[in-house]
Amino acid sequence: MHVRSRGGLVTMAQIVTVEQATRHIFLSGQLARALDGSCVGKGDMRAQMIQVGENIKAGLQAVGATLDDIVKTATFVTDMEEFLKHPDLRVRYFGKDLPTSTTVEVRRLVHLDFMIEVEVTAMV
Repeated sequence: MHVRSRGGLVTMAQIVTVEQATRHIFLSGQLARALDGSCVGKGDMRAQMIQVGENIKAGLQAVGATLDDIVKTATFVTDMEEFLKHPDLRVRYFGKDLPTSTTVEVRRLVHLDFMIEVEVTAMV
């Protein structure tokens, strides 16, 4: 089986195959930052996950890519249990056919207010 699910939602794809990709896109770790650099959703993992998803979407759009072009994510969270409560957001931003992913719990991110950081690899 190449996918894992939880609560009826696919949570991870173990393998993604890309054929005929001509461009690789590497988006650095995205935090729950507003345009002014402030933290969105301090203490609220769900709000931060949404902001990170929107930041990823905007970053990809800036280079002519979409969320559907993502093939790999690396996610760093400060609270794994809280992160796992929101599988619907992974589907919202990464689609029903999820990209491959790695998720790691860390002690802290660049600032104590941030709870999640996601870096993305996309292929167009």
